[in-house]
Amino acid sequence: MLINILLLLLGTFMDMAPMILICTPIMLPVVKAMGVDPVHFGMIMLLNLGIGLITPPVGPTLFVGCAIGKVTMEEVSRELWPFYGAMCTALLIVTYFPGLSLWLPRVLGY
Repeated sequence: MLINILLLLLGTFMDMAPMILICTPIMLPVVKAMGVDPVHFGMIMLLNLGIGLITPPVGPTLFVGCAIGKVTMEEVSRELWPFYGAMCTALLIVTYFPGLSLWLPRVLGY
């Protein structure tokens, strides 16, 4: 849970690609020592940072969407709350039920 919170907070202030490059070498050994599958950790990291892309105050994807739609961030942020809830629910399901998110990689032999 602490890794989820940390990644969500960091994802709100930086773009996804730099966060992957910075956080993966730091967190992967810790997560492996805790017994988490590296593929599962990758899925958790991508979901966290994806949520961060549309979360204010920085949210680069949110800025781009508002600029294209010619609307304010406040208008869009008010309408996004149900989607934040759905994304956080999906994140919790993926985090705490690894069998659901790892069945396809296992079927493919990873």
